[in-house]
Amino acid sequence: MATETKMNTNKKIRITDTTLRDAHQSLWATRMRTDDILKIAEEIDGAGYYSLECWGGATFDVCMRFLRENPWERLRQIKKVCVKTPLQMLFRGQNILGYKHYPDDIVERFTALACENGMDIFRVFDALNDPRNLEMAIKSVKKYGGHAQGTICYTTSPVHTVEKYVSLAKEQEAMGIDSLCIKDMAGILTPGAARELVSALVKAMPEMPIQIHSHMTSGMASAMYMAAAEAGAGCIDCAISTMSSFSSQPPTESMVSILESEGFDTGLDKAKLAKINAYFKELKAKRQPASSAKVEPVDAGVLVHAIPGGMISNLRSQLAQQDALDRLPEVLEELPKTRADMGYPPLVTPTSQIVGVQSVLNVLSGSRYSMVTDETKRYAAGYYGRTPAPIEPELRKRLCGDLEPIDCRPADLLKPGLLMAAAELPPYTIKAEEDILSYALFPEVALGYFKWRNADPAKREPIPADVEEAKKASAAVAAAAPAAGAPKADAASSVPAGTQVLAPLNGTFYRSDAPGKPQMAADGAAVKEGDAVCVVEAMKLFNPIKATANGKITFLVEHGKAVSKGQVLAVIA
Repeated sequence: MATETKMNTNKKIRITDTTLRDAHQSLWATRMRTDDILKIAEEIDGAGYYSLECWGGATFDVCMRFLRENPWERLRQIKKVCVKTPLQMLFRGQNILGYKHYPDDIVERFTALACENGMDIFRVFDALNDPRNLEMAIKSVKKYGGHAQGTICYTTSPVHTVEKYVSLAKEQEAMGIDSLCIKDMAGILTPGAARELVSALVKAMPEMPIQIHSHMTSGMASAMYMAAAEAGAGCIDCAISTMSSFSSQPPTESMVSILESEGFDTGLDKAKLAKINAYFKELKAKRQPASSAKVEPVDAGVLVHAIPGGMISNLRSQLAQQDALDRLPEVLEELPKTRADMGYPPLVTPTSQIVGVQSVLNVLSGSRYSMVTDETKRYAAGYYGRTPAPIEPELRKRLCGDLEPIDCRPADLLKPGLLMAAAELPPYTIKAEEDILSYALFPEVALGYFKWRNADPAKREPIPADVEEAKKASAAVAAAAPAAGAPKADAASSVPAGTQVLAPLNGTFYRSDAPGKPQMAADGAAVKEGDAVCVVEAMKLFNPIKATANGKITFLVEHGKAVSKGQVLAVIA
């Protein structure tokens, strides 16, 4: 009889599909291509989802950097096919899609163009849960007719409580949000905690639709979704089964069965789900990176290190790029210590990247905080917002270096940037206004893409993703023929005499710290030991490289070229 009552309840719960964004970001290091999406988009559009998360997060950067695609064109193409289901994106508030704060005029114009190109729902979050960093984004989404979904970035620490989360939600409600998401990016929200938090939010904001986002990293998310639904959440994020679990979202098909057994109606077409899953099952063999294929099904360690799903796959990839994948356990042990040092930030982009990369540097350098990224310095100084807990004063002083700490809304210090970005771009590179926004967000990446796009197709450099896949295809052959260890090119044989400045990591070498800025040190210039003289961009963050002696510096690497760990960048004599 109890079962009959449940089955007749017919409570409605909606499901957002994350396959086209978060799922492949979490499992495939964001390697899904636009053509991959368009071949199955019509079926996905007809499956009955509440929304399709298909843009934002790392997709924008990776489109240009690795896939040599225009992310704006991807959005337009998906919108052209998906006419039944709203499109959804992940929007990092004042960070938009990048790793720093952008001026208000760029936030507003980006939002306007995203709406114009087909975006419907904007999940707006701030990595520090600082409401000041949400204001402009939410205001812009409302102004241009989008659905503004506010966000609580969930984490646990001595300073995070249900009361504080409810207070944060109420502040966003006052800003005019249309719905609220609890974003459990690491999969650490337990069923009991979800029930408590959702119940408190429903009580405080009875008219506010609540959506739940999580990852299966710890194995708890399916059970947590059920508890959240019973407590009053009306929507959950899932991925088609082949693209689910591990560090991705719970499987759609399984959640449909679980929910239906408890009297909920999802409205999804199971036959279409099966067809969609078959497509991605076939695609998986081609697109899944080798490093992701070795991921354990459940990582209970996430309950300690709390690394979000998307960061797990990137962290493995980044360590592999540094030839240091074997040191992952050390990094996972270091990460919670670094997070505590930095005021217990929720680990979601960009703070996950900042804390994660700083943890990697703390391990690889052999001395904690002997190497500090520009982003860590700015984070400690308040340029990302207010940290959940204060950073210990002496450590903060060490991390900030010569950067003066601030207490105001970070974006208040930024000059309008749209016209400046347009002026910096060579006219021949601009094909549409969207190109200016792409450059404003990712200057070096966009310029690299524009240069590739404008080149004669017959003379273009290979697409990085194609090169990566070719390496994967030949890996089995290489593994079958154990090498005696082919020696690396001896760069030292042509290096002039002097004190060497070495690359501490594999990455990209830059003479300036941003496009259009002067070189940090000219060839032949006198430098002092400890001066920042160049930059190596590694793991998407900028690492200032300091002079190792007093004297005149001579650079040996061209601006924008890839470098290897230990490579001589310059000599000082």
